[in-house]
Amino acid sequence: MKVTPKKSIVFNKAKMKRAKRVSVAKLIAADEGSPTVAMRLFEIAPGGQTPWHAHDWEHVIFGVKGRGILKTENGDAPFGPGDSLLVEPDEEHNFVNAGAGVLTFVCIVPLRGDV
Repeated sequence: MKVTPKKSIVFNKAKMKRAKRVSVAKLIAADEGSPTVAMRLFEIAPGGQTPWHAHDWEHVIFGVKGRGILKTENGDAPFGPGDSLLVEPDEEHNFVNAGAGVLTFVCIVPLRGDV
């Protein structure tokens, strides 16, 4: 078993090229002993967004705080606290903060997607 206390969560600037005002905290991943998935916590400041991109793994998303828009090649999906989303493999997408406060969401991906 592994427990990551809230007080030990550390946010770092996202490493994605062209990310704007995006921070991410690795909650559970390979270093914590997870054999297959990584759970990360994203924060996107007002006016921020992830870059438009696609990859061969899925994202499972859970909204925690704020208002966001998941933009995909198939349309836009507004989301907020308590909403769950699935970004399918190879689906072009980005996440946009659509509110006045910080957008926070949990993102779970296969370990190979934890970059």
